Amino acid sequence: MSTKTASTRTTIEQVPCVIPDLSVKELLSAIPAHCYERSALRSSSYIVMDVVVIGCVHQLTRFLDALVTPENIALPHPYLYTAASFSLWALYTFFVGLFATGLWVIAHECGHQAFSESKIVNNAVGWLLHSALGVPYHAWRITHAKHHASTAHMTQDQVYVPRTRSELGLPEFDATKENLAGSSVAEEVQKELWDAVGDSPIGAIYGSLRYLLAGWPAYIIVNASGQLRYPSGTHHFDPAAVMFRPDQRAQIIISNIGILLWAAGIAAAIRQWGFFEVFRVYLIPYLWVNHWLVLITFLQHTDPLIPHYRASEFTFPRGALSTFDRNLLGDLGSVMAWLGAVSTHGISETHVAHHVASKIPHYHAWEANAALHRRLAQQGISLQGRPGSWAEVYRVFKQCKFVEDEGDILFYKNAHGFAAARPVHPDNSASDSGIEILDKDA
Repeated sequence: MSTKTASTRTTIEQVPCVIPDLSVKELLSAIPAHCYERSALRSSSYIVMDVVVIGCVHQLTRFLDALVTPENIALPHPYLYTAASFSLWALYTFFVGLFATGLWVIAHECGHQAFSESKIVNNAVGWLLHSALGVPYHAWRITHAKHHASTAHMTQDQVYVPRTRSELGLPEFDATKENLAGSSVAEEVQKELWDAVGDSPIGAIYGSLRYLLAGWPAYIIVNASGQLRYPSGTHHFDPAAVMFRPDQRAQIIISNIGILLWAAGIAAAIRQWGFFEVFRVYLIPYLWVNHWLVLITFLQHTDPLIPHYRASEFTFPRGALSTFDRNLLGDLGSVMAWLGAVSTHGISETHVAHHVASKIPHYHAWEANAALHRRLAQQGISLQGRPGSWAEVYRVFKQCKFVEDEGDILFYKNAHGFAAARPVHPDNSASDSGIEILDKDA
């Protein structure tokens, strides 16, 4: 992003972001018809795959750990045996966490009725898998459906809702010293905002880690990063919470029963095998799952180039296309990118298709996503983000601080008050050459 400074005011060149004007019909028709087909048998095979991989990793780890003894391996220092054992189990938790996230994704598909043609089968499998991972299935399913219906809507979306300047208590907008678009900001305002928001590397690292480690339970328990219009104390375990209709309360209770059984199962396992064994075999992988869930979804919906909308500009297609596909672990090379995609069933790599048509199962999402990207390219829209990684979380966390209280199409601003992107609207009237012309002044 180039900058030009004149006196005490800095002006930047922003990235033009095409605001979609496609209809739902246009988006759905771009997807091959067979991509909508759902098979309980094929979907179940992926559960089997995830469970088998997790079981094999567990058995391999125990086998190798048993070999790390002075009788089998000569190491120069006794502490190295402990370090080797620790490293084995650390790798175990990492790989099991990835494939357990795959189980989470399949349960998530159940919530969208993408697992099979049967709603009963979908909800039974989803409840079982999500309960085993500490997720209140129906409570999350209901609010997640609201998220899909209103993605990037400033007052209707359920999670990763940007905080506004006033909500964060930042200095008021001053049109004489900055513009609403965030392309020109006086140095005085830059300093005031930086002092108020903070942008130190340590602060960004701390904020990122807090998001990754505590973001999921904080959202479920205290509505962290959710809608501020909900009353204080709103959470996913309350059948009477404002997010749920009265006729949905029984489903919330069923979800809570699943969580109680999950907690009881952990307590029973600790009594049987001890805390340390349960901690390394289940609890640490469980924390990895929560971590991957937040990393993936945070990066899907948060970026300086992703627009957010107020009611007057929001449409379902615009919301559905306010997300990025990202190659999970793609910055670590092709092998890790393959592992990230396979273990989590492409949830990060095919998220655009998932938001356009959430009933498409993950094994068809790759083809559906490719078809959608070809259609979007015709309007000059690219929704391929940078690889999903810890470094990317850090970058996005630093760049996405707040949005303005005014305006109907919003982009995040950074700690100095600059927005990386500006909206442009496609001109649907083609020139004689057949080239699409964008309104550069929008």
